[in-house]
Amino acid sequence: MILVIVALSGCASMSSEECANSDWVAVGYEDGSKGYPTDRFGNRRKACAKHGMTADFQAYQQGRAEGLVEFCQPTRGYNLGASGGTYHGVCDVAMEEEFLDGYRVGQQLHSLRSNVGNANSQIYRKEAEIERIQKDIRAKEAELISDGVSTQDRVLLLADLKELSERNGELEAQIEALVADRARYEYELRDYEATVAAYGY
Repeated sequence: MILVIVALSGCASMSSEECANSDWVAVGYEDGSKGYPTDRFGNRRKACAKHGMTADFQAYQQGRAEGLVEFCQPTRGYNLGASGGTYHGVCDVAMEEEFLDGYRVGQQLHSLRSNVGNANSQIYRKEAEIERIQKDIRAKEAELISDGVSTQDRVLLLADLKELSERNGELEAQIEALVADRARYEYELRDYEATVAAYGY
């Protein structure tokens, strides 16, 4: 018989073939080693029930317990936190404290990286808006000096230009502040990365 280890990311849907041929110890180990919560088996059981098959809970639990020993390590906690992953409270009390120490260190690193990334994203968006505004300004300036423009239209164009110029100035000031924030975030990130490295992560 061919033994199948099911390692589907994001869901626990299973085909009839997978339900029939799965090594439930291996499936449990796979889920445990990834830190999936216990409701993962419930989803698998329901999927197999639709095919008229029964999932082996005892074998699954045996494998999951072994997989959790692999998952509930400080370095795995750190990696989960650093990647922005969610901890589902699956670790045994005896291992959880050290796992959570690593997880919190990783979470802080992820937060600091996010600060830098968010500042960059805001700067890029505002720079893109400035480009659009400056394009609009050039177009309206060209229209303003073109022949056949009525006095009323000139007044409206001048009002538009004033508004665009003010918005451009606001964005430039916001970018300047964000650049300063980014520099501070980058310093905090470098400092924390050095601290993390000293702890062996």
